[in-house]
Amino acid sequence: MSTSTDRIAQPWGSRTPYGRHASWPTRVDTLLAEGVRAEDVERWVQTASILHSDGDAMDVAVKDGAMVGVRGRASDRVNRGRLGPKDAFGWQANASRDRLTRPLVRREGRLVESDWETAMALIVSRSRGLLDDRGPGSIGFYTSGQLFLEEYYTLAVLARAGIGTNHLDGNTRLCTSTAAEALKESFGCDGQPGSYDDIDHADVIAMFGHNLAETQPVQWMRILDRLDGPTPPRLVCVDPRPTVVARHATVHLAPRGGTNVALLNALLHEIIRSDRVDHGYIEAHTVGFAELSKTVEPCTPEWAADICDVPASKIREAADLLGTADRVLSTVLQGVYQSHQATGAAVQINNLHLIRGMLGRPGAGVLQMNGQPTAQNTRECGANGDLPGFRNWQNDEHVADLARVWNVEPETIPHYAPPTHAMQMFRYAEQGSIRMLWISGTNPAVSLPELSRIRSILSQDRLFVVVQDLFLTETAQLADVVLPAATWGEKTGAFTNADRTVHLSDKAVEPPGEAKPDLEIFLDYARRMDFRDKDGGALITWHDPETAFEAWKRCSAGRPCDYSALTYDKLRGGSGVQWPCNDRAPDGTDRLYTGGISWAHPDTCESYGKDLVTGASTSVVEYRSLNPEGRAMIKAIGYLPPHEWPTDAYPFQLTTGRTIYHFHTRTKTGRAPQLNAAAPDVWVEMSTSDAAERGWGEGDLVEVTSPRGAVRARLRVTGIRRGLLFVPFHYGYWDTPAGSGPDAATAGRAANETTVTDWDPVSKQPLFKTSTAAVTRVAESAGAHSPAPTTTASAPAGPAGPAHGVRATRGDASAIVQESPGTYEGRTSGGTR
Repeated sequence: MSTSTDRIAQPWGSRTPYGRHASWPTRVDTLLAEGVRAEDVERWVQTASILHSDGDAMDVAVKDGAMVGVRGRASDRVNRGRLGPKDAFGWQANASRDRLTRPLVRREGRLVESDWETAMALIVSRSRGLLDDRGPGSIGFYTSGQLFLEEYYTLAVLARAGIGTNHLDGNTRLCTSTAAEALKESFGCDGQPGSYDDIDHADVIAMFGHNLAETQPVQWMRILDRLDGPTPPRLVCVDPRPTVVARHATVHLAPRGGTNVALLNALLHEIIRSDRVDHGYIEAHTVGFAELSKTVEPCTPEWAADICDVPASKIREAADLLGTADRVLSTVLQGVYQSHQATGAAVQINNLHLIRGMLGRPGAGVLQMNGQPTAQNTRECGANGDLPGFRNWQNDEHVADLARVWNVEPETIPHYAPPTHAMQMFRYAEQGSIRMLWISGTNPAVSLPELSRIRSILSQDRLFVVVQDLFLTETAQLADVVLPAATWGEKTGAFTNADRTVHLSDKAVEPPGEAKPDLEIFLDYARRMDFRDKDGGALITWHDPETAFEAWKRCSAGRPCDYSALTYDKLRGGSGVQWPCNDRAPDGTDRLYTGGISWAHPDTCESYGKDLVTGASTSVVEYRSLNPEGRAMIKAIGYLPPHEWPTDAYPFQLTTGRTIYHFHTRTKTGRAPQLNAAAPDVWVEMSTSDAAERGWGEGDLVEVTSPRGAVRARLRVTGIRRGLLFVPFHYGYWDTPAGSGPDAATAGRAANETTVTDWDPVSKQPLFKTSTAAVTRVAESAGAHSPAPTTTASAPAGPAGPAHGVRATRGDASAIVQESPGTYEGRTSGGTR
């Protein structure tokens, strides 16, 4: 029996309830373009989602050489056939008429069409000139969280061993670097301890700064199905907004911005005070418990209540749930990672699991989540501030081992300092030491903080900017050379989701015009630059995705992220596989740390750790003295006030975030009709009490200002905490008359016009959730609604009625998705190409 649902108005679809310790039932979601029947589909080609970090497995429908729909893969461990709204509709962006199809080069101040030979010759000429004149430190690479594993690995080799630069990072710095750092601080190594399957077994699920319903909607479907079944889990939600998660939570804590460490220390205080700790686990597997106990001893719920503006009784209630649960699953995302004391807060969540022994068992785990689909691969492959294979840049043997894999001398690989993080790279470009910046698959002219500064840096005459992308983004409009790239569905490659599940995405259709896969572009550059190993042979010996994957397997062998038993054949036809996958675990590994801590020994750890307040690196000597046996590290941190706090001039705190209907800067989702109609423009959320004090209402036009810039948008009055403003970060200028930035006569549209240039000292992740702001009303609504969706965290608190986007699409056939049990291959009407 199949059903159909409007997946814009009902983004999580229908329910398939199940009980604790049972298997999540299958539900196959299918959407075909209008007029296409299932029997018309010529091929179904396997892939997984490229619009969030969930890793939802799906098949692409192909007819007459074009994508005509998608369906979920029933056999896959991640989604059991389900698709989120972005999965169902986002594929349409591939066929957008404004795709880049030929290279562009800047001539007399304008970008004009060119050819690949001219474009690559310009890039190679500038590269060689800078290497001769200024050395490898004059060239930097800034990549994405949306390329494939094979592409990141190739980029890492050519940047670190070919060019010899330390300046390689990804936009995953903005969303996932705190996750990686927190895992290294606690466990000595990156890699998620838990698994999505823990949702099936946990009796308490805690989501810290993680709006799971909108960021990983399929896993939220899984929780909803458990909530509708027997023995449902109890939920703890820490979020200042009234998210869908918060509405389902047993306990919802909505702290002031920047006070996460105070709240978490109070939770730990209560758990330790009531002796709800696993002393045997602590003794056998950890170091540092005494220091944590001492640090949190004065952190009572009353103390935290005053700082966080959360009732002490609520803190005790949450601590009671976390302290008495049989099995706790915690998930963490941007509400922690992009806020003050980010790494310190994330580490305290790890501490909660360590002191309760909640690791390595079904339902007892922690997921320091990712925001982007291939963020995990940037970290594994060395394209996001680490050496490939989770090697330690401070460990000479690790560097020598990597040099053996690449057949280069160890000194060829920069390891005189930590790999340069993105915010520092842009600072170097601003100062003039970086003179060439190659940006692939990302849009910093909208996604980085303090955008007026970023536009100024990218516009410098002395900085040669290469942009490799699908569309003429705000960043591409400022480039010297623009390379048209192929994307998901137009190329083959592997990528890894947030719970270590590796999927293969096969090529379904040809890319438009002269667009090329990112791997092909990087290989072409390496060949033209004639990079050589120490014996005079080619540095990069692979020539296509599968041979690149085999090269990566050799690099990962014996490391925590071991892919050595994985093959393209093993990844085809069935489910994704969780690493490590090797001779000892040929079918993959469900959970890490089932028998203790694996990679924290001084000889094998990925990092010796950092001071959680200053970010100063710990030396190997200090690490050996503190943790000679390689146990998990319980690291304490005291609460410190945020760097920016409300004043009379800027009385509000300002936070940014997502909606379920869009991804990053909307370069894809803004070109999918159903998704764009659901959330067509930027909005500003304000609490009911703050709006009432000012006499403002739904749909009023307001201007949010900070010391950096301004954003103008319509008001949405919600149940958000008093004194806080929320602005979604997705909206830039590519679909406005201004094109690349705010018009001189108007305020901005991009949230990051207002955000501060500040970052966590440990993870170097920008702090998008710590700005202060003022807000003024520009005009009353005159009957206009906010463009914010009503189905999600942005739902209005009062009788504002449905938002424009949801009202426009509810009942529209183009938003209908078929939901069927088993391996149904039915027809639905769907969006046109």
